[in-house]
Amino acid sequence: MTAAAALTLTGCLQNPEAATGGGFGGVGAEPEEGDGVVSILGAFGGGEEEQFNASLAEFEEESGIDVQYVSDQDFTNTIQVRADAGDLPDIGLFPQPGGVLSLAERGLLVPIDSMLDYDEIESTLVNGFLDSARYDGRVYAAPMRMAVKSIVWYPKQAFEENGWDAEPATLEELDELAAQIQEDTDTPPWCIGWQSDQATGWVGTDWVEEYMLRLHGPDVYDDWIYHRMPFNDERVVEAVQAYGELATDDDVLGGSRGILNTPFADAMTPAFNEDPGCYLMRQGNFATGFFPEDVQENLDEEVGIFTFPPAADGFDGQPILGGGDLAAAFSYDTDTAAVMEFLASDQFGGPWAQAGGWLSPHTSFDASLYPDDTTRQIAEMGYTSDVFRYDGSDVMPREVGSGSFWTGMVDFQSGSASAQEMVDEIENGWPQSDEPMDEEGEDQ
Repeated sequence: MTAAAALTLTGCLQNPEAATGGGFGGVGAEPEEGDGVVSILGAFGGGEEEQFNASLAEFEEESGIDVQYVSDQDFTNTIQVRADAGDLPDIGLFPQPGGVLSLAERGLLVPIDSMLDYDEIESTLVNGFLDSARYDGRVYAAPMRMAVKSIVWYPKQAFEENGWDAEPATLEELDELAAQIQEDTDTPPWCIGWQSDQATGWVGTDWVEEYMLRLHGPDVYDDWIYHRMPFNDERVVEAVQAYGELATDDDVLGGSRGILNTPFADAMTPAFNEDPGCYLMRQGNFATGFFPEDVQENLDEEVGIFTFPPAADGFDGQPILGGGDLAAAFSYDTDTAAVMEFLASDQFGGPWAQAGGWLSPHTSFDASLYPDDTTRQIAEMGYTSDVFRYDGSDVMPREVGSGSFWTGMVDFQSGSASAQEMVDEIENGWPQSDEPMDEEGEDQ
C-alpha cells in the first residue's frame, strides 16, 4: 500500500448520514489493493487539461500512482454510454450533479464515506456544497472545483467617477442603485444577454434560481429543484415576476426583448465603452473570459464586483448560486481512494489557480495562489456565504433543466407567456418517471 493510500484510509467513515443505500460494499469494507494506475474521465480539455494534469504532477511523484486522464467534451453522454457498456473509468469528473445521482441510483458509484474522511472534507467546504451529490442518504461525489454565479459586475472607473454605491446590501438597495444610474446617465443600467444558440434560455433560469434563493431560502429552493413541490407553486411565480420587474424595457440595454438577441458573451461589452451603454451585469465568474482583452489584462483596475444581494424580507443570510465539478469513484481500491482524497482536498489545484480559471471549493485553500484580487474576491464570496446551492437546472431532469425551463424562460422573456403560464407548462410536462427526493436524497 502506498503512503498516500495509507493516509487516505485513516479517519474515514465519518458520514453522519451513512446508510445502507446502494453502492459498493458497506461502510467499513476494506478496499482492494491498487495496481498503481488510476484512470479519470472528464470534460476538461485544452489549457484546462494541462492545468489539471499539472495540479496532479507532485501528487503522482510522491504517491507513485500513475493518473491517466482522458478528456471527452461530450462527457455527460459518454459516461452514460460507458456505464451501459460496463466500461467505466476509476473516477469521473462530473460538471453537474444530475449525472452523479443517476449513476448512484444504478449502484455504480462508491459512496465517498467508504473511502474518505467525510467530516474533514465537509469542515472546509463551502456550506451546502457537499449535499449536491446526496442520494438515498449518502454522498456519492466530492467537489473539486467551484463556480460562483451570484456576481454583479460593473465598470469600476464609471462607478468611482459618479460616486455610486458599489456595495448594495439588499435587492431593494440594488434597485435604488439601478435607478440612480439611470437618472444620472439617462442610460439603461443593466447589461443582459441570453442568446446562446440552442441553449438560449439558460441565463434566464439562473436569474429565477437567484430569486428563489433570496426570496424563499434554501429549503424551499431544494423542494423546488427536487420537485417536492410543484414547479408552478406561487413562490416560483413570484421569483419569475421579480426578475421580470428588474429586466424591463427601460432598465436593460436593447430593451426586454433585445435580451434574446444579445449573445450572453457580449452582454457587458458596451459597459467598457468610453460612454458606457450599460453598467451592471449578473453573471458567473467565467464571464471574465469574454471581456475585451485590455480589460482582462487589467482586471483589478477595470472591473468591480459585488455579490447579488439578499432580499430584505426574504432569506436571512447571503446565499450563493453556483456550480462546480464533482469527483466520483467507480472503483474501490487503495489507489483510487488516494486520488479521490487528493482531488477532494484543499491541497489540489495550486498550479491551476495560479494560471486562472479555477476556484477551490475549500475555504481553507491558499487564496494567495489566485492570480488577482478580483479572483480572490470571487472566491471569498463563496467562502463567506451563508449557504451555497448548485444551479437548480443542472439538478432537474434533463427534459426540464435544459429543456422546458430554458424554452419557458424564452417564452416569458419574449412576452408570449406570462409567469403563471410558463410554470404551468413546465409542471404539466415534468417527467412522470422522475420521482421527487426527500431531504435525505431518497425517492419518495
